[in-house]
Amino acid sequence: MIRPTTYLTTSIPYVNSSPHVGFALELVQADAYARHYRLLGRDVRFQCGTDDNSLKNVRAAEAAGQAVADFIGANGDSFERLGEKLDISNDDFVRTSRDPRHVACVHSLWNACAARGDLYRKAYEGFYCVGCEQFYDPSELDDGKCPEHAVALEIVREENWFFRLSRYGDQILTLIEAGELQVTPAHRRNEITALLRRGLTDISVSRSAERARGWGVPVPGGDEVVYVWFDALANYLTGLGHGTDDALRRHYWTTSGARLHFVGKGISKFHAIYWPAILLSAGLPLPTSIGVHGYLTVDGHKIGKSAGNGIAPDRLIEAYGTPDALRYYLLRHIRSADDGDFSQDRLDAAWSGELGGQLGNLANRVLSLLATTFDGVTPEIPESALVRQAQQLCEKVHQSFENYELHIGLSEIFAYLAEANRLFTRQAPWADAKALAGEIAAHERTVTTQCLAATLAEQIYGLAIVARCLLPFIPRAAAELHGKLGIPITTHYRQPIDVSGRKTQANSVLFPRRATA
Repeated sequence: MIRPTTYLTTSIPYVNSSPHVGFALELVQADAYARHYRLLGRDVRFQCGTDDNSLKNVRAAEAAGQAVADFIGANGDSFERLGEKLDISNDDFVRTSRDPRHVACVHSLWNACAARGDLYRKAYEGFYCVGCEQFYDPSELDDGKCPEHAVALEIVREENWFFRLSRYGDQILTLIEAGELQVTPAHRRNEITALLRRGLTDISVSRSAERARGWGVPVPGGDEVVYVWFDALANYLTGLGHGTDDALRRHYWTTSGARLHFVGKGISKFHAIYWPAILLSAGLPLPTSIGVHGYLTVDGHKIGKSAGNGIAPDRLIEAYGTPDALRYYLLRHIRSADDGDFSQDRLDAAWSGELGGQLGNLANRVLSLLATTFDGVTPEIPESALVRQAQQLCEKVHQSFENYELHIGLSEIFAYLAEANRLFTRQAPWADAKALAGEIAAHERTVTTQCLAATLAEQIYGLAIVARCLLPFIPRAAAELHGKLGIPITTHYRQPIDVSGRKTQANSVLFPRRATA
């Protein structure tokens, strides 16, 4: 049977500094989707990378007194390592300054747009923000400053190559309104359609080699450098071999499968307008969906490398000894599509009070009691309200992915765990276990044994469902819980599950106290 394809990408960050915790948000969101779709049996390819060819990278290297290649190489390494430390399950990582496939991909797209008649020369003067790597119309400025970075803009005068963006505005608007190009959530889609209805102007897609310090992808047959956004957006096809070996591109991009981009709100325009226009010009299919998340803030202020309030995710991962603490916090306590504030205190509470206090405590109590009363072997699963509640979890979690509300999916899981904990405390099965260890009548022993078996079995069944549902979110802890429950990690997590007769393990503690930071 041919499995439906799903291609997922993160945006590629500038490497003018080491990564901060704000970028981890996008990584774990996209990774949760990749793992979710794999567990649904889809043929998934997942790509990340870095945007190496921006002017802000070059200026940061100059300010640091380092060679550009060395500076970008070292910071790019730190972004690639972050993905590994967060258990990001990407299949490829494109670094636009050193990937040998990238220049060929950019040139292929450029030449296709040129053949369509969509590239032309034009002298231009405008307000340019190096932080955004874009020109701004005076009407877009905030008191004469960049609306994103609140800094004065540079005035740039050049003769550049321009792309006929204005040619494609109506077509992109039609595709978005028809749902063929989905922009999620709705208020981000409305922002994009409002821009399209106002009309588009053509955009510069090259810069002088002098201003770029000679760094970047050269314009085919010219002495200029390709504008960073045309260059950067092409990375989504670079990893699929566009312009070199098109087998992956044909399989994951030109088929009828899903093509999903995950981006921050500050760059939604480039992905929902510029990128579709370039693809339409080149005669290629568009992404099917663009998921737009908000910013992570500290004390209400956006986390940023230039703002000096970046929190190193490496330190947080090391403090807890696992990436699952940070993954869980970002996916549950930051609304998927909105801004959210980071707090070390709330991260601690999520680890100890929710993962440790609700899930870990319940699992440890149930498994320990099962080990002492039934030698760790799960009794037959009863028909009960708790079992029925657990059986609804997978579909609720699946719906949270469909709605781009991953925080809701985790809330559903922990709402179930709260009820399971309350029921376990009310039933007090340890009292039954104590009674069975003493002298009681045969009939009473039978009834007590049946009651205890039902209580433990329904809890084990619910924990198995929880373990399965948590695989996209906190894969390391979910895999550990699978092992403690004696069940294999299924390749399709919406299939029925059977834990009766499974041998469980109660030999370790889930979510131990974190190390001192």
